Amino acid sequence: MKICMVGYGMMGTWHSEALKDTHHELHVAVGRRDEPLAAFAKKFHYRHWTTKLAAALADDEVDAVVIANPSEAHADTALASISAGKATLVEIPIAMSLEGAERVVAAADAARVTLGVVHPMRLRPEMVALRARIAASAETVHHVSARFFIRRLQNVGATGYRRSWTDNLLWHHMAHLVDFGCWIIGAEPSRIQSYMPAPNLRTGTPMDCIIVAEMQGGSSLAATGSYLGHERLYDTLVITDRDSYRIDILGNMLFTGTETTRIAGEQENCAFVINDFLAAIEARRAPAVTGASVLPAMRMLQIVQDAWDARFGIHSLPGRP
Repeated sequence: MKICMVGYGMMGTWHSEALKDTHHELHVAVGRRDEPLAAFAKKFHYRHWTTKLAAALADDEVDAVVIANPSEAHADTALASISAGKATLVEIPIAMSLEGAERVVAAADAARVTLGVVHPMRLRPEMVALRARIAASAETVHHVSARFFIRRLQNVGATGYRRSWTDNLLWHHMAHLVDFGCWIIGAEPSRIQSYMPAPNLRTGTPMDCIIVAEMQGGSSLAATGSYLGHERLYDTLVITDRDSYRIDILGNMLFTGTETTRIAGEQENCAFVINDFLAAIEARRAPAVTGASVLPAMRMLQIVQDAWDARFGIHSLPGRP
């Protein structure tokens, strides 16, 4: 298939790395700035590049579009891709609101276009196997805990690139954690409590978030994150009636009650997502992470956002107009 890559940052790079040695063609790259876009296209041997999204989507040769541009543009870019009839893979988050996510999912359903979302925690083989045991009632989840801590006082991404857009803790990194909890437990919350502070004076956006949920069926989920951390932490912990399973995502390790195992790194794991998505198109099946399947997490995030809006007022934030 011929791929259109929208975005040339870290995730555009990771997806291009995953595809460069496959039978798929890196056909056209899309971005906002000529110089870095041209360098990106040259590095990964894209046949074309353009700063005009509409021109890329009008290209009849394009089979699938990967959306890896700034988070606040994901929903509108996905809607444009779906309207053009292209199979569409959207980086997390699918949108910056529940309403936006629902619009994207409804549009894909109406157009009968394959829609996938990049939620790499769901493609880890160790967690896929655990989820299968849970779904078969061979193992029962008691508690899920997930953490994401980095220091992000400047608008610099994980690769060191100074970005023209600002990240959003709730709708980006907390989306990873909350979605993982909903997916591995296989249930939505029956009660949610949350805390986010007022916008940080330096960055203009809330820098901490805590979400605690009682899930349907009686298990619990706790997700915590901060852009003020001095130590980088990114992990998930699942406690069941049989064992505990903690993945250190930055250290590429799985810890259980009795064993320690090295597992795929974050970039390698992300490659599972895009390869599954393209295989799903070829096999005419649903991808592992569909648009509809991420809506439970988006509903949770919207509840947290609504609680914050009720406390501090509804207004634009950097990274979330």
